[in-house]
Amino acid sequence: MAGRVIVITSGKGGVGKTTTTANLGVALAQEGRRVVVVDADIGLRNLDVVLGLENRIVYDLVDVVEGNCKLKAALIRDKRVDNLALLPAAQTRGKDAVTPEQMRDLVAQLQEEFDYVLVDSPAGIDHGFHTAVAGASEALIVTTPEVAAVRDADRVIGLLESKEIYEPRLIINRIRPRMVRRGDMMEVGDVMEILAIPLVGIVPDDEAIIVTTNRGEPAVLDGRSRAGQAFRNIASRLEGHEVPFLELEEGGLMARLRRLMRGSSAAS
Repeated sequence: MAGRVIVITSGKGGVGKTTTTANLGVALAQEGRRVVVVDADIGLRNLDVVLGLENRIVYDLVDVVEGNCKLKAALIRDKRVDNLALLPAAQTRGKDAVTPEQMRDLVAQLQEEFDYVLVDSPAGIDHGFHTAVAGASEALIVTTPEVAAVRDADRVIGLLESKEIYEPRLIINRIRPRMVRRGDMMEVGDVMEILAIPLVGIVPDDEAIIVTTNRGEPAVLDGRSRAGQAFRNIASRLEGHEVPFLELEEGGLMARLRRLMRGSSAAS
């Protein structure tokens, strides 16, 4: 059976698409799935850095479509996680170096070998976006709870419908509960009401993810990272499992109850 092709997109830059792609790729591979992550941000690649694979690039996506190498020669296998591969973008070419038709053909080849093809879309809605979504049948919309990001995400949802991708799912990234309580950040419910698509994950703002990203170590490899746990939960939901949403605050109701129960046990 051909693999699932999922584009990770947003419209606005800087909302965490590439980090999301890397972490979901690792998490799905950890569940035993064969996964390839494709960096479609030609000219501004970063997925290789987030995965810590930047020093192993020999060929890239453009080399493949131009016939300079075989597809297998351009795939970089992650030595830390079985079943995970990266197809990097070219760094010195423009976004028009690959056409939507070429991307569609490339993705069709990858579907034959992998259970998941995760395509990291560039920001914006120009040629790069149209190339990235070509060949995808599913989409994950990543947004932060900010007005500008949500407005751009809404625009992208409309464009996806024109590409016959009708049921995108939503990931709200970098949410800060304290700012939400103060009214300085949009609530999850507000974002969902505006975008009106199913929610597949909420990722809390986590300083640890900045550290792990700079080290080329996706947060899902860190068992203590709350963001990493959120991404593992999203991967499980993509697999069809029912997983409760992560409690956003460590001081939330369930955490307070757990502390109270531990205190009662100690007293008895």
